[in-house]
Order: sequence, then structure tokens, then C-alpha cells
Amino acid sequence: MTLLTTIVAFVVALGCLIVVHEFGHYLAARACGVKVLRFSVGFGRPLWMRSLGRDRTEWVIAAFPLGGYVKMLDEREGAVPREELARAFNRQSVWRRLAIVAAGPAANLLLAIALYWFLFVTGVPGLKPVIGAPPAGTPAHEAGFQAGDTLTRIGDEPVATWQDARWILLQRAVRKATVSVEVRGERGEPGRRKLDLARLTPADLDSDFLRTLGLVRYQPRLKAVIGDVVAGGAAERAGLKAGDEIVAINNRAIENWDEVVKTVRGHPGAALTIEVRRGGVLAPAIAVTPEAVVEGGRKIGKIGAAPHIDRAAMEKMIVEVRYGPLESFVRALAKTWDTSLFSLTMLGKMIVGEVSLRNLSGPITIADYAGQSAQSGLAAYLLFLALISISLGVLNLLPIPLLDGGHLMYYTLEIFKGSPVSDRAIEIGQHVGMALLLALMAFALYNDIYRLIGG
Repeated sequence: MTLLTTIVAFVVALGCLIVVHEFGHYLAARACGVKVLRFSVGFGRPLWMRSLGRDRTEWVIAAFPLGGYVKMLDEREGAVPREELARAFNRQSVWRRLAIVAAGPAANLLLAIALYWFLFVTGVPGLKPVIGAPPAGTPAHEAGFQAGDTLTRIGDEPVATWQDARWILLQRAVRKATVSVEVRGERGEPGRRKLDLARLTPADLDSDFLRTLGLVRYQPRLKAVIGDVVAGGAAERAGLKAGDEIVAINNRAIENWDEVVKTVRGHPGAALTIEVRRGGVLAPAIAVTPEAVVEGGRKIGKIGAAPHIDRAAMEKMIVEVRYGPLESFVRALAKTWDTSLFSLTMLGKMIVGEVSLRNLSGPITIADYAGQSAQSGLAAYLLFLALISISLGVLNLLPIPLLDGGHLMYYTLEIFKGSPVSDRAIEIGQHVGMALLLALMAFALYNDIYRLIGG
């Protein structure tokens, strides 16, 4: 994945989500008769600006892209001509002001629904939920799962792909429940397992918790043939090439790629002697020193080589899930609702310490995911957009001053008390909100840097 791909994917995603959010505010303001002075994507110095429409609204792309705003006519921000007082935001009823503010997060949630609907109609590719042999001592092994079992239902929810299984189990894992899992055995026989999720720790949820449970994906046995080498990696520097068949490491015969991975991971920073067959002929032994990286809290070795993939075998493990237009809409609504509620649940558990704060992600991690999903194809990128759009919508609904949710909180108080919240209270709230947001952003950025350093 190139840096350029990551940057472009991140900028496109961010720009799309900001435009949709602010366009929600803009449309609601226009519908309520409020004059819009500026529609800005980004903050700071304008890089591009045009004045358009009867109201000569300024459409702006600004230098700092992490956000945007819609500036409306408002007596609190400057003098308003008498003939336009009726179009000022502060002169609107509390219900109209509430609707204008809520329209931004609502637009993000509607975008997620539209994206999920499109994906469910056109088809979402995924891996079949077939498991490999669970490692001894894991909850899956103790529950009786067998290699070749296909997950068909978790609790009362059907499972079609590994993505489904991960999402459903993550929701159950947060509640530390024991869940009933229906499977279809390798010969087609039905079965039921009781999977204990209570042993998962907050740290487990921050990593590959399925592997911790012992639910590893089944993978066709791969030959020990190199399919690709990472530019600048240990394998390339040592002289290994695509097409090389690894026949022995440290004088020990190698029969499949799993043995290569196991040996390399177990020797971080230690030199290995690798014998390969190149073009059908044994080549001189090659010395390779795996790079030491930290993964899942422990140090492992990596050489930057990927196996040659048997495309026919892999295609048998892929399933495409699609539904009719109406069912897709119902599922899109349910998916958006479930994801929104789960985001709030995770946030609440972070606050009380039941889930690690390392689950918070900042712009670096989001950019990385944007690049990875873009490399994986249009469907993966649209799924990423839907998830981030939901996150943006939910975040903005939190009752934190400076966010949309903070304004909604003020307007709700105004409805109950019969008069606007005092300017002094709003000023104090802005200082508190700024401190909270800066602390949140700083911690998310720290997590990003920690992930980069820690692998």
C-alpha cells in the first residue's frame, strides 16, 4: 500500500463526510428560512472561495481540513440589517434551531444507511465463516469446536461471513456473556456450542479477540512458495525472490507455508539459513535475519514475504451476500442503529474502565484504515465510509459543548426552562468542551503513535 493511496483515500473520505454533515445543516437552515453566509470545508485560511446563489453564500475550501462549518446570519456574531432579522438564526424558534443543529449528525447517519443499502443490494463479498483447529486451552477448544466447522448462527442472529461473526461476537464480548453458537460440521452435520466470552479482558478487545477465543479462520494448506516480497524488507535484502520454493530452514525440511511462518515468527532478530528451489534447481543457502516487531504485546519475527496464493482454492472460501431492495433497506437501518448503539456502549465502558482507552483512534489510524480499505476494493472502502460516518454522527450528538450535541443540550434546557441558557453558562461550557475535546484528540493521537511504534 503506497503512501499516496493512503493520503488520497483519507482526504476523499474526510471530505465526503464533512460535506455531507455540513450539507445537512445547510439544507435544514434553508428549509427554516435562515440565511447562510458561508459553507466551509475545513478551518483557517481559505484556499478556494466562490460566492453563489441569491444570498451570495460563500463556498469555501480552507487550509485545515479536519472539520468544517456552516456560518448563518446571527445577531450574536454581527449587525443584522432590519429587513433580514427574520432570517437570523437566533430569531428562530427553539424547535427550528434544534432541527438545524440535529440535521448534521442526521445526515451522516442517513449516508451510512444509503451506503449499507447499496452494498446489500449489489452484494458484499466476505470470507465463509469456516474455522481452523482451535488452539488447546482456548474457549473455542474447550467448547468443542472442530476444524472445518462453519458458523451458521450466533445467539439468534444468522452468520454468513467472518465479518458477521466478528461483529456479533464483539457485541456479545463487551457484555461478557456466554453465547450459543450453531455450526455445521465438515460433513454437514449440525451442532451447537456454548462459547464463554467472560474470559476476555479489555486488552483482548483491543487486539484480535477472535484469536484469543481460539476462533481462527480456516485456510487452505499453502505450499512454501513465495508469491511476493516487500520492497526493502529482510527477504528482499537477503536475495529471496517471488517464485522461490522454500525447502528447508536451518537444515529442517519445510513442507508448507505455515511452517515458514511459525519458524520466522519464532526467531525475531536471529539469523536463519534458508534453502530454496529456484527454477527447479536448488540454489545456494540464503542467510535471512527476521526483523523484530511487536504484535499483540509480544516480539515476533517478520521477513516481508507473502505466500503464492492458489486463487481457485481461495475463491471457494469467498461468499457474496446480497438481498432485495426492501430487505436491504431494513438491514441497512438495523445495521446503522446497532452500530450507533454499540459505539455509545463502547464509549460508556471506556469511561468506567471496562474497555481499554486504546480503542480510541485518531487521524493516523483512520487514514491507515482508509488506505487499507481502498486497496481492498470499492465494497471495503464503502463499508469503511459507512462506519466512519456513523462514528462522526454519534460523536457529534454527544452532549459536549462546541459539538452539535452540546447545542442540542442547551436547546433542550431552553424548552424545559422556558428561556435561553445564559451567555455566561454557554461561555463556561465552551471552555469545558474545548478542554474535553483537546484531551480526547491528544489521547487518540497518542494511541496512533503508540500503534505505529508498537507495530
